[in-house]
Amino acid sequence: MFRALALALTDLGRGRILVIMLQAIAISILIFVLMAGILIWLLTGSDPCALGGMGSCPVGVGGSTIGAISLTLLAAWFLFPAVALTVIATFTDRIAAAVEQQHYPGPAETARPVGLGRGLLLGLKSAGRLILFNLVALPFYVLLLITGVGPFILFVIVNGIAFGRDVAEIAAARHGDPSSRRAWLKATRGQQHSIGVLISALLLVPVVNLLAPVLGAAAGIHLFNGSFWSKAGH
Repeated sequence: MFRALALALTDLGRGRILVIMLQAIAISILIFVLMAGILIWLLTGSDPCALGGMGSCPVGVGGSTIGAISLTLLAAWFLFPAVALTVIATFTDRIAAAVEQQHYPGPAETARPVGLGRGLLLGLKSAGRLILFNLVALPFYVLLLITGVGPFILFVIVNGIAFGRDVAEIAAARHGDPSSRRAWLKATRGQQHSIGVLISALLLVPVVNLLAPVLGAAAGIHLFNGSFWSKAGH
């Protein structure tokens, strides 16, 4: 696990990975900017007082902008891991090719490209799992608010379990057959969770959180290639 993370960290400075990371960051930010724009459009002219039977207080552009930004920031904290993972999954082939050609030339030659469609499907599946886990944990987030740090610790645990599994699944998608991939995912569950928890902790750190998803994807690729082929007899 530590080897996978150390190698992934060095990969972040490589040109191909750096370009992919910047593109993924830009797309993720654009998604939340579009979300804010849609919320401003929806909130402008709305009348929350009328809905509550308390007269009329239509929301102007200024109020809708403040409300939209506040809601977007809240959504970003809750949804960023899912959005980032979906974006990263669409770059699966490019990230894996960059990492494998540098460190694992043999497996790189026999890899079967995931493709944009399957990568997006993997990303959406993973995003759905992350959102579901967080929705189940939502009442506990609220209860733990009184502790101050409780919600952050729970965020790291919940997202770590899901995120670790997801980056490992994405990493394994280009190799082997379904049964061998399932066996590997089961055998390395502890290492997946460890990587996921660390990446989830990094998601709480401003600026660093933008780099964390690509770091996690690269670590998953190193974890897979560092253990799968030895077990497979290659």
